[in-house]
Amino acid sequence: MVHARGKDAHGLAVERMKQLFFEGLATLGERKRVLLLPPDITRLHGMGGTLAVWAVEYYRDAVKAILPALGTHVPMTAGELDIMFPGVDHRLFIGHDWRNDVVTLGTVPASFVEQVSEGRLSYSWDAQVNRLLVEGSFDLILSLGQVVPHEVIGMANHTKNIFVGTGGAEGINKSHYLGAVHGMERIMGRADSPVRAILDYAFTHFAQDLPIVFALTVVGRDANGAMVPMGLFMGDDRECFDEACELSLQVNFTMVEQPLRKVVVYLDPGEYRTTWLGNKSIYRTRMAIADGGELIVLAPGVHTFGEDKEIDRLIRKYGYRGTETVLSAVEQHDELKHNLSAAAHLIHGSSEGRFTIRYCPGRMSRQEVESVGYLYGDLKQMTERYMGEKPAEGWNTTADGERYYFISNPAVGLWAHADRFKDA
Repeated sequence: MVHARGKDAHGLAVERMKQLFFEGLATLGERKRVLLLPPDITRLHGMGGTLAVWAVEYYRDAVKAILPALGTHVPMTAGELDIMFPGVDHRLFIGHDWRNDVVTLGTVPASFVEQVSEGRLSYSWDAQVNRLLVEGSFDLILSLGQVVPHEVIGMANHTKNIFVGTGGAEGINKSHYLGAVHGMERIMGRADSPVRAILDYAFTHFAQDLPIVFALTVVGRDANGAMVPMGLFMGDDRECFDEACELSLQVNFTMVEQPLRKVVVYLDPGEYRTTWLGNKSIYRTRMAIADGGELIVLAPGVHTFGEDKEIDRLIRKYGYRGTETVLSAVEQHDELKHNLSAAAHLIHGSSEGRFTIRYCPGRMSRQEVESVGYLYGDLKQMTERYMGEKPAEGWNTTADGERYYFISNPAVGLWAHADRFKDA
């Protein structure tokens, strides 16, 4: 078992974090064929890229391949690789093809899925990974990334990086749908969830022969509002994940004193280009928003809905119409039944009519936005109104006295009101 732990809820020095990382790698002994599984550019702030750069520095030529855990996301561009993995040879990187380039390690039985879903679903679940993990003859598979509240699984990373980040259509579709049917607000911010249960079952029963070690970061804001490392947790079991979850809930979870009537979320154009990613603005704030409230999403880089062409088509066709509408559509239409991750996303992206969602995209028309069930906002006007004075994180007031709650990046946390989080 690997033990390299370090944490400081006020900020962990980067130099200390690197020292801990190298100490953890040293306990593994010599390795000759190393595969790195870092996140992609959509997790830029989680320091998984930094860990990958350090791993290349440590292992040098023993690093034979780097497979960003894309899941359903589009492959990274050369420019994005330079931003996230500065100085690393591009020839090491391999793009993950979630529809084709996977193998099945084993199958979680339907009886187990039925148990963890409280009887709502009763299908088996294939534990799929990129074939490189199995066929590459690696003596170390180093899974890197951030633990942070997550809408599908409760807390991101660990076994999710393996079975979703490098997973296939079957595994991704069914796991996302399981989370959506169970209820996002019952899942977010919890280390244990139905989706986590099936991934852990798969890891315990089917992946023990793979030399997987996890290096998990926790990142949060310091007293000056800057994103800094708070902790590093390394291991080859569940314990390192549980410790990271405990710290993440301290630094990434904001409990607001009262339900928020107006929330404004900014989506960095370098990180958010689709509503598939940008809807973190909805997922991470929904438990904090008051009934009848409004969410305004400033999205200068958003130009389409899905990261995948087929999923984009399905979003445009069915829209974000709420759970019951989506469940009915899944029953009636095979194209959704065979793309359950898209169906789950449609559920996640709806407020269920509880509050309004006004999208202000940089490169989409009013017609496109309104066709999927959102309200449209003019990006220029809304940016001038809510960001003209460089708002602080949290409460702000416009020149004419309107109070609003501002979030500069929804990916770094979870916001909730105590009553809704408790009831969930």
